[in-house]
Amino acid sequence: MFDRDKWQEIYSSLKSNKLRTFFTAFGVFWGIFMLIIMLGSGNGLRNAVMGGMGDFATNSAIMFTRQTTIPYKGFPRGRFWNFHSSDMEALLKNIPEIDQLAPRLQLWGGDNTNNVVYGLKTGAYSITGDYPAINKIDPVNILEGRFINEIDLQNKRKVAVIGNRVRDEMFKPGEPVLGEYLRINGVYYQVVGVFEPKNRNMNFGGDKEKSIFIPFTTMQVSYNMGDAVHYFLVTAKPNKSASVVEEKSMKLLAERNHIAPDDEQAFGHFNLEKEFKKMNGLFLGIRILIWIVGTGTLLAGVIGVSNIMLIIIKERTREIGVQRALGATPWRIVSQVITESVTLTIIAGSFGLVLGVFLLEMINKVLVSSGGDGEMFKNPEVDIQVAVTALIVLIISGLIAGLIPARKAVGMKPVDALRYE
Repeated sequence: MFDRDKWQEIYSSLKSNKLRTFFTAFGVFWGIFMLIIMLGSGNGLRNAVMGGMGDFATNSAIMFTRQTTIPYKGFPRGRFWNFHSSDMEALLKNIPEIDQLAPRLQLWGGDNTNNVVYGLKTGAYSITGDYPAINKIDPVNILEGRFINEIDLQNKRKVAVIGNRVRDEMFKPGEPVLGEYLRINGVYYQVVGVFEPKNRNMNFGGDKEKSIFIPFTTMQVSYNMGDAVHYFLVTAKPNKSASVVEEKSMKLLAERNHIAPDDEQAFGHFNLEKEFKKMNGLFLGIRILIWIVGTGTLLAGVIGVSNIMLIIIKERTREIGVQRALGATPWRIVSQVITESVTLTIIAGSFGLVLGVFLLEMINKVLVSSGGDGEMFKNPEVDIQVAVTALIVLIISGLIAGLIPARKAVGMKPVDALRYE
């Protein structure tokens, strides 16, 4: 029930010393404000990092070859070697945990070397030979046309899917792209699609926006690569570990290509599943640290509220004695003190909560409007669950802040309180 007299007493009590009340409330305000800002900033950093990964399969691994460092079966150390097309069939046959398998060829010489010609324009781009499965592991957005398909592989078609920056640099604005021919290292390819990457933080083989995909089989034939394979990208089936797939794959590939079992340097590999778990662990640690620091800051404000309530009770000792002498129950005294504490905490904390969320929204709008919403910081949001959690922490803090002063108030004997000077 709403007790008007009680709320008038609370208002008069807090108003009697405005400066003291202000600084006490500011401690709670600052605690909640900093908690919201730090949580939002942590989310902004996480969103940027995870968003930069796009839809890259997080249960994937990438393997490639390096020089051997151990002589084995008559082969010397320092040997350069490649995977082979037959290895792909062996992997699919012997490792049931594999879901998607995409071999890749890299046409070397694209760095700082003009390897693409269109009319009078030349450019240096990353050229890769791929299977359609690559678009399930490291997907792209098709802006025009289509991606490489199985018919392209079977017929060894000379077709190309180009990145958006390749289009912008090699073609005039508004100029038709599909159906045009690019000369790539002396061989003409018809453009059948234009793409933009879904992620920009995961780069293998060069800037994705400046990349060109051609069919894997076409590259093998056009550039006399035989049955060589430079990379294998694999994903694990649901509920299977990419680490297990990676380990089994490298063991099988080592056996098939006469690599010493203990020659760890002969393989280059990257396990995105492990990196993803590391990042999740890192951001979990950051989140826990934020809650510890934010709660500590809030606790300082709570202690301030508790102190001011102790001072208020000391100043109102005779008043409390009169109330007890007139028959006020201990619960009434306790509820009044706790209500004052919770009121001060909720009012100050609500301002901090609202201002923190408002500031994060303003920062997000500025980032979006300025084009800075990207690689390092993105969408510094605080979801509704966090706001509710902060509000619950706020209410509990107010109760704790008023508990000690309330026990002190109710512990006074009416006679002693009336005699207090």
